[in-house]
Amino acid sequence: MTGSEAPQAFRLAYVPGVTPAKWVRIWNERLPGIPLNLIAVPAADASDVLRAGDADAGLVRLPVDRSFFSAIPLYTETTVVVVPKDHVITAADEVTVEDLAEEVLFHPLDDVFEWDRPPGEPAFERPATTEDAVELVAAGVGLLVVPQSLARLYHRKDLTYRPLVDAPESGVALAWPEEATTDLVEDFIGIVRGRTVNSSRGRKATAPEAKGATGDAAGARRKPVAGKTTGKSTGRNPRAGSDVSQGAKRRKPRRRA
Repeated sequence: MTGSEAPQAFRLAYVPGVTPAKWVRIWNERLPGIPLNLIAVPAADASDVLRAGDADAGLVRLPVDRSFFSAIPLYTETTVVVVPKDHVITAADEVTVEDLAEEVLFHPLDDVFEWDRPPGEPAFERPATTEDAVELVAAGVGLLVVPQSLARLYHRKDLTYRPLVDAPESGVALAWPEEATTDLVEDFIGIVRGRTVNSSRGRKATAPEAKGATGDAAGARRKPVAGKTTGKSTGRNPRAGSDVSQGAKRRKPRRRA
């Protein structure tokens, strides 16, 4: 097979914490002849990758530039605070930002939240990545606020997390350059929106299907329902009237006295 004959591929970028496995499986079931190539990118680089055309679409964290991208919000994650397992915070089922006021919190350079002001006391430095910040939490020098999926992604046996109920949340969306809405992008949109295999973006019935529908509606004759007539009503039961008439013919003549 030459290079020009190679099957077209769909390139899907995704950021840390996002798990595209379910959608990839559905894609492979429905479009087995078109490879889906996954491209892992840092959250901060996702927009640049899509702008450069290095991916057809991406599972990214909101917000995105809506003047350039089309986006379909998929879900919003729970925000959690990552702490050592022996930390006092673990005594509560959930915590608030106020509970963290006297705690040292790391604010990594790849933080996915848009804080007006990060909670807690600032750390001595900003770690380069969330993964680096998790290592510092394990060293017992501070805490970290992240979406729950990142707490799971960088899980360690000596760490745990608790929901942070009044913190900003991180939304995940499918995004793509609006001017590059290809058929393959539309196919993936249908998958993430839960369309069935028989549905499509504006698919119309074929000619035989349309003809059959017309025939059923207008061409087919309906059989009369038993016990009903198609003529005008006479105010009498036709069957009853017929029985009476037949019964009169069967009567025996009276004998003369």
